[in-house]
Amino acid sequence: MPTPRTTFLSAFTAALAERLPGTWTSEYHRHPTYQDQFPNIERLWDASHVDYIVSQYVLGHDAVLNGPDGEQLYVTDRPLYRHQFVVAPLEPEGFKTHQISPVREPNGIAVPNDPARAAAAVTRRLLPRYRAALEAVRHNAFSQPEPPHRQPAPEVAQTLTLVWYPDGVVGAPYDSVPEEARMTLFGCNFQYSPNEFAFVLPASYSSKERALLVQLAAQRLTLQGIGVNFRRAAPLPPPAPASAAASKMLPMVSSSPKSTSRR
Repeated sequence: MPTPRTTFLSAFTAALAERLPGTWTSEYHRHPTYQDQFPNIERLWDASHVDYIVSQYVLGHDAVLNGPDGEQLYVTDRPLYRHQFVVAPLEPEGFKTHQISPVREPNGIAVPNDPARAAAAVTRRLLPRYRAALEAVRHNAFSQPEPPHRQPAPEVAQTLTLVWYPDGVVGAPYDSVPEEARMTLFGCNFQYSPNEFAFVLPASYSSKERALLVQLAAQRLTLQGIGVNFRRAAPLPPPAPASAAASKMLPMVSSSPKSTSRR
């Protein structure tokens, strides 16, 4: 048998629909299980207290008001407030995520259980925000029917590979650096080290400084049309075991005894 609260929500939403401007109808839904309430609340266009309510409480029922031009309002109990309900917009159907997500949620409101007073509050406080948000979504759909896809990078004729070395230095062998990139590296504090035959960013810079200089070099080289790769140097070979190293240093000892002469 329906509870008094169930009967009252159904009658309340029907009376509320009759008092809203335009033509509205009411659809009442009972939810025997918690999962049954998901289809409606997943479309809830609210980031405020109504969203908190539906995420924290098991709601045994709700109603949807269908209005003119695709407008839909969600209605359910306001837990802990027996003489109030909450009303919130539902996201419009037939639109794509990139058209809805930039629009600020119009959010819902709490209303008294008197249909006339509730209709006045919805008409004055909720519908203007809701309709403005719907208009923004429709504008987005007209101006951007498809999502903005990221374009791939253009092909480049030259590339530079910067290498992280085990001692903290960032650099590249001289022969691997395109001639057009050399002044750019100098401008980003890279130095030419003759004994290493390489452009290097010394380890004397802090980790933060090195990261900023490497980022700056990559940005400038990219603007020049030079591709930039980053790799780690091959690890150094492990040191020889101490016992093997010591044995190599021992002098050779003859196994035959030295001959001695007696006078």
